[in-house]
Amino acid sequence: MKKESIYILGIESSCDDTAAAVLHNGKILSNVVATQKIHEEYGGVVPELASRAHQQNIVPVVHQALRLANIDKKDVNAIAFTLGPGLMGSLLVGASFSKSLAMGLAIPLIEVNHMQAHILAHFIEAEGQTQPSFPFLALTISGGHTQIVQVNDYFDMKILGETIDDAVGEAFDKSAKILGLPYPGGPFIDRYAQLGNPKAYLFTKPKVGAMDFSFSGLKTAILYFVQNQTKLHPNFVEENINDICASIQFTIVSYLMDKLKNAVKHTGIKEIAIGGGVSANSGIRKALQDAEEKYGWKTHIPRFEFCTDNAAMIAMVGELKYRKSDFSSLDTSSKARMQF
Repeated sequence: MKKESIYILGIESSCDDTAAAVLHNGKILSNVVATQKIHEEYGGVVPELASRAHQQNIVPVVHQALRLANIDKKDVNAIAFTLGPGLMGSLLVGASFSKSLAMGLAIPLIEVNHMQAHILAHFIEAEGQTQPSFPFLALTISGGHTQIVQVNDYFDMKILGETIDDAVGEAFDKSAKILGLPYPGGPFIDRYAQLGNPKAYLFTKPKVGAMDFSFSGLKTAILYFVQNQTKLHPNFVEENINDICASIQFTIVSYLMDKLKNAVKHTGIKEIAIGGGVSANSGIRKALQDAEEKYGWKTHIPRFEFCTDNAAMIAMVGELKYRKSDFSSLDTSSKARMQF
């Protein structure tokens, strides 16, 4: 039996990236992201500025996604968009545009949970990607989320543990800010860490539940450490930036791995997939690759373009929902907070 030809237009606007992608039967035809640079001067995302930038970017981004996919908007079978979680103003821009376009084209509208999409991005058919088998454990790590999820099927997911305060991406960015590095700081810490000694300085790992996370205390410890050392040696940070970053990254990555080991022990599942912006970090990628040999895990690491916020993952969830006719009403409302 011939597989139905399905084109899904995905639209993502949960934070500060405006993205659109076209998927054809699970294969990516285009994946366009417009990153908002304006937030760099503020050291973090400003919600009002983000929503305004989305309004400016969404039409040209969608137009480019369709053009690169070499299809007309009339060829699209359904529109998938991020319902939440995220910044409400940003979500509303994407939702309003998606509803209007779906209504104008008289095609189905499909709402997508952003966090589910990070996990299901692994099922996009793309070179260099391996698809996990059910059940598997997903570690979703980003600027707003840190979770360990047991994934039994595409839409059968259970959160085993999550952060009780800040997300791991925020811990990286705030640590970078303490060190005087630009925003977003996570990639800078990763870059310097590769040149330093990961055991030069010791930071205590936060103690919470076996599969839960906490990062607020670690951020405070790093702040006090830098302040105390700078009082003694004014040029301490500049002279030791590589070792400081390596030590911070080592602490965070080993903390994430400790929690994953607990989840594997708890569930008996040794197939691991990571997702979210922090999964682009070289330290966590290497730690997972090492775990394959050391613990017999089977690990799945997404392509870089599917780590940060993107619309290909939204379109992937859209296609899975389309095939089971799981459509949304035009009355559906964006949600700043939502669970699976």
